[in-house]
Amino acid sequence: MRSRSHDRQILRLAVPALGALAADPLVSLVDTAFVGRLGSTELGALGVNTAVFALSFALFNFLAYGTTPLVAEAWGRGDRQAAGRVVTQAIGLALAIGAVATVFLELMWQPLLTVMQAGPDLLAPAGEYLRIRALAAPAVLLVTVGHGAYRGMQDTRTPLLVTVGLNMINLIGDPLLIFVAGWGLRGAATATVIAQWTGAIWFLALLNNRRRELGIPAYVPRLSEFGRLATVGTELIARTASLLAVFTVATAVAARIGTATVAAHQIAAQVWLFLSLVLDSLAIAGQALVGRYLGEGEIGNARAASNRMLQWGFGLGAVLGVVFWLLGPVLPKAFTDDAEIVAMVAGVMPFVAALQPIGALVFVWDGIFMGAREFRFLMVSTLAAAVVAGSVLILTVTLEWGLTGVWWGITTLVLGRLGLLAIRYRTLLVDSRPST
Repeated sequence: MRSRSHDRQILRLAVPALGALAADPLVSLVDTAFVGRLGSTELGALGVNTAVFALSFALFNFLAYGTTPLVAEAWGRGDRQAAGRVVTQAIGLALAIGAVATVFLELMWQPLLTVMQAGPDLLAPAGEYLRIRALAAPAVLLVTVGHGAYRGMQDTRTPLLVTVGLNMINLIGDPLLIFVAGWGLRGAATATVIAQWTGAIWFLALLNNRRRELGIPAYVPRLSEFGRLATVGTELIARTASLLAVFTVATAVAARIGTATVAAHQIAAQVWLFLSLVLDSLAIAGQALVGRYLGEGEIGNARAASNRMLQWGFGLGAVLGVVFWLLGPVLPKAFTDDAEIVAMVAGVMPFVAALQPIGALVFVWDGIFMGAREFRFLMVSTLAAAVVAGSVLILTVTLEWGLTGVWWGITTLVLGRLGLLAIRYRTLLVDSRPST
């Protein structure tokens, strides 16, 4: 019953967070819908760039995941000035990294797109789009910090409002600049840049108003003060890179087996990754709530709320697992009419279904461990699981296990992380104070 008492707080944070997570991919979807009317070359150029920016976002998302628990912990102990210092440091780091990223993309766009296998027909339009879109790199990172800061302040509604607002700007700007102004692909890139900078300036204005309301003095961080956040960022980047490496190798192995195999793998992987959109909202609630409770010294409440979020996650994962199991024979047909690919996807759908509740626990634990600032453990444990999973993927090539072997590799990653997180969780958030 104690765990159930946290339901209202969990849902208050998780539901708006889910809305923001669902709305966020709309920038790319809207661009795809409008650019698709320009032609296959423009759509291909957009696709290459979408992959580049998705990878960049995944690596630098530590600006949200690292900021949230640090702000939440200061917020929980009532130290508003410390929370303000963390936010200011994160803003400074976002501007610095964003500026470097912009320069890098402007100078290295051609070799980068070549590595992404952009052919001669795609190189020029993709390069033009990338060079324009690169101007929004600092803005994207500032928006990321805004999300992390407000989540730490136990507010996920404000980020939802900003996310919906910038998506509306992009939705209006795309047709105006692509078709009315006649800018084509350049118009899509420009609309995105305008939307992202609007969101960044909006977040900065909101945070500045919040600073004044709380009586937090303006503050210019010294270079030495970025160490803590930079360390957190390094550990989270290493964790994320380990995960990306496994999925990249899995795709590469599937591609080596054959075209039909990699197509089937892509469908199965996208279906499975749908889980992350739902469960990330609970992970965000975990970061915010656990961080706040630890700041308040309420270790018992942190543990109870964590247990309840794990129950929610496992329950949602189990429901999704049953749904995917029942839809296994028919779901692949929604993506392709190719009988060979449909049969391959159907063959690995049991993996997709079985991994739903297991993966759900891993996703939620990620948020809880971040809230407890266990960043180094997340890095080491993820790296260890990734090494074992990579070994399975290598064996898949050697022993010709096919697409089933690829999914055994992914399953090894998930089960490895589950086991290590479960072992550590036994001693995490345990109040050692004697009962009175």
